[in-house]
Amino acid sequence: MKPILVVFTGAGISAESGIQTFRDTGGLWEEYNINDVATPQAWEKNQKLVLDFYNKRRKQVIQAQPNKAHYALVDLEKKYDVQIITQNIDDLHERAGSKNVLHLHGEIIKSRSSIDVSLVYKINGDEIKFGEKCELGSQLRPHIVWFGEMVPEMETAYSISEKADIFMVVGTSMAVYPAAGLIDYAPTTIPKYLIDPSDVKITGINNLTIIKEKASIGLPKLALELLK
Repeated sequence: MKPILVVFTGAGISAESGIQTFRDTGGLWEEYNINDVATPQAWEKNQKLVLDFYNKRRKQVIQAQPNKAHYALVDLEKKYDVQIITQNIDDLHERAGSKNVLHLHGEIIKSRSSIDVSLVYKINGDEIKFGEKCELGSQLRPHIVWFGEMVPEMETAYSISEKADIFMVVGTSMAVYPAAGLIDYAPTTIPKYLIDPSDVKITGINNLTIIKEKASIGLPKLALELLK
């Protein structure tokens, strides 16, 4: 049995592939108010606007390519059972070759029914069109967890974290809850690593090594050490 390496990834790992986040200066989010495009209330108010916003983001994701950090996680599968839990809605982990990826906040390359959350579809092309409906007759919406919605995969993420032999956090400010609390579910005695260039305020975590580097630099370095 391979040791279980749980990796929690955030926007920082995708930003290096050119995917803007809602905190980026000059990012897509600056053109929109979050409340107008990323809440259930926004969907009820203006479906066309919400679809347009996510269609733009989806095109950006499709054009982006995995970076060295994504590929380093694939390399780690040679020695570890790598379980990735990500806040990111892009598919860069999968395109790099990672086998086990849990998306907490949904997947932008998929759509779903507005009335039945179990009806999820792969998007043909790069757009969800207004008037495009599920088999129940409801407008298709992005397969995204919006602000104010429950995060349906959190319990699965907690369960994965509890089984970790090594826990790694990459490219996240640890500010978005409940996901930021995942590290608290990892066993206290195991090695833990945080890779992020910013001054992340984190206290009370045992056996934590902080690597103050961008994901594309810090993660390949750490992977080389862990593969020895």
